[in-house]
Amino acid sequence: MIRYKSSIKVGNKEELISILNQQLADTFDLYSQLKQAHWNVKGMEFHSLHLLFDQLAEQTLSFVDMIAERTTALGGVARGTIRMASKLTRLEQSPDSFDNSEYTITKMVERYAQVCTSTRGCIDSCESHGDKATADLFTEISRGLDKSLWMLEAHLL
Repeated sequence: MIRYKSSIKVGNKEELISILNQQLADTFDLYSQLKQAHWNVKGMEFHSLHLLFDQLAEQTLSFVDMIAERTTALGGVARGTIRMASKLTRLEQSPDSFDNSEYTITKMVERYAQVCTSTRGCIDSCESHGDKATADLFTEISRGLDKSLWMLEAHLL
């Protein structure tokens, strides 16, 4: 049961925690797929993409931490293990092949686009449940994800 006091209604807190945990799973999965791409990318742009995927993973891991901490700040339990995330994530499985860097980038763009879209949806959902602070957190995350998506998409032009 949620014990922490705030002006947010208990029923709304439960829904907010559910929203946060879903987004935690998706964002953690994005992080793990970025690390997978970092470790396995191949091709003429190997060095620059190896570094880029690692930078993007580091940024994404900071988003994971922000989401998990907000979940617990609302009195919930952050469902952040690999097993928990794998049960909840809405992202497609990581690609099996990394031999073509353009293919790898394309697949990561797809994953980023999905998380960008769902993060923006979280902003509206959190506001409708009376939690502007969590909506603001997702706004900050959305800005970071959008910039990263732009950086990845620039490789495909």
